[in-house]
Amino acid sequence: MAQVPQTFFDALAVRTWCGLALESLGRAREEIDAINVYPVADGDTGTNLYLTVESAVAAVEAVFTAYDVGRPTLADAARAMAHGALIGARGNSGTILAQLLRGMAQVLADGETAHTDGSGLRLALRRASDSARQAVAHPVEGTVLSVASAAADAAHGAAGDDCGAVARAAYEGARTALAATPGQLAVLERAGVVDAGGRGLLAVLGALVETFTGEAVPVVPGSHARVASAGAGAPLTEVEDCADVLDAGGPAFEVIYLLEAEDAAVARLRERLDSLGDSLVIVGGDGLWNVHVHVDDAGAAVEAGVEAGRPYRIRITHFGAGDAHTTGEQLPRERVQRAVVAVVPGEGLAGLYGEAGATTVLARPGEPPASGELVEAVRRAHAREVVLLPNDAELRHTAAAAAEQARTEGIRVALIPTRSAVQGIAALAVHEPDRRFDEDVVSMTSAAGATRYAEVAVAERQSWTMAGICQAGDVLGLIDGDVAVIGTDVTATAEGVLDRMLSAGGELVTLVLGDEAPETIAEHLEARVRESYLAVDTVVYRGGRQGAVLLIGVE
Repeated sequence: MAQVPQTFFDALAVRTWCGLALESLGRAREEIDAINVYPVADGDTGTNLYLTVESAVAAVEAVFTAYDVGRPTLADAARAMAHGALIGARGNSGTILAQLLRGMAQVLADGETAHTDGSGLRLALRRASDSARQAVAHPVEGTVLSVASAAADAAHGAAGDDCGAVARAAYEGARTALAATPGQLAVLERAGVVDAGGRGLLAVLGALVETFTGEAVPVVPGSHARVASAGAGAPLTEVEDCADVLDAGGPAFEVIYLLEAEDAAVARLRERLDSLGDSLVIVGGDGLWNVHVHVDDAGAAVEAGVEAGRPYRIRITHFGAGDAHTTGEQLPRERVQRAVVAVVPGEGLAGLYGEAGATTVLARPGEPPASGELVEAVRRAHAREVVLLPNDAELRHTAAAAAEQARTEGIRVALIPTRSAVQGIAALAVHEPDRRFDEDVVSMTSAAGATRYAEVAVAERQSWTMAGICQAGDVLGLIDGDVAVIGTDVTATAEGVLDRMLSAGGELVTLVLGDEAPETIAEHLEARVRESYLAVDTVVYRGGRQGAVLLIGVE
């Protein structure tokens, strides 16, 4: 479908570009995965870039949704794009792409202007290239960094201030640089491919051209193929199996995590991780960073993050059979019959679900997981049958999309529409992997459906609710998603919510305490239940940093 071209780079252009980039990467994902031979031939560069941009799209869409009237500023949209990419960045190339977008956002958000023209786009592309190169501990030519630099150079030489002309010049410069990457990096030349990360960036820049011209750029012919010579525009033929042309050896693990830390601590972290491994990329700023490194000692890499600040969303991947770090034959891990994949709002619940055998996806406050992250968790569970628990009403459609994608890969997936983590706890409590799949799903669905859920939270702004008007700072008690109680004290509001829920009966109360919950609230509520409701048991868990002050379940 033809796009309406954007004359200037404004918030709508950011939204359009992100959407088109996601579509382009979706079409090219498998091709890019197939040519992924550097820095590790693990065949996931296209997927990682797709997941990174998907997170950026979700963040931009959230900003637009927040405006009932009008639209966000260019600065709002650009910052959201950069933040979304940062928290969702995957792999080496995804992390670098996140920094490229962050560099662009620093220029686009400067001065709070409504829009910018081609001159602003030139500056943004230059800042993107420079900041990405600075984020990589040891920059290597013939990679996405070379392609980004060439794009910025070509944009600088474009005539006029038309965004379309500047974007097209950047794309052509990147295309030429991409064709030259095998002549710059021996591993690419031996495998007969162009750089996978650079190919992904070309797709993103092609989407930028389409944003400003309304015209889709032609697919790069044979961009996944063997390059006959190192010169730009060299003829391309079909790619050969590159397993035989790569050298063995190298770190065994990829470690990625988000990190809350000060600049000085991150500078020390760079030195520490650089001594532990390679492919080190640390991107971000303003207290939030995305850390990526390849190491042999994954524990030491995480410990270094703990010393620097607070790492979370930690992902450790062992480079398995068939990649550049494999020196001997390995047997693939056998699939289990059934697994549970659950979205959880805090580290405490992640531990609880994990102890019960579930594969978890952490959803931090304001950072819901994208469908690609859920698909990855389903794959990580390595099961023939998967029960998916979104644990959030707003994630139902995201989870449904993930389930559909997993089914195309031959995995049997059942989505139970849990709307709260306490419903997920109830479902997990009756899970029996040894019985028939349908029977297990029915039992888990029934347990979740029989659990009423509530939460106690603090209002961020004045708004209309089912219980009246609340002011910023008021304590809200929500039952089954609707505000039922407005108060000023957390414990008193929680007691009011609990009384309303138990008035309809119940046998078990589940309390999940957030980090901001008063120290005495659990003891107070347990006493309330014990004294006023006979034969009702109470169980208490600590959820950590989960957004809500308190989650309540009654079943």
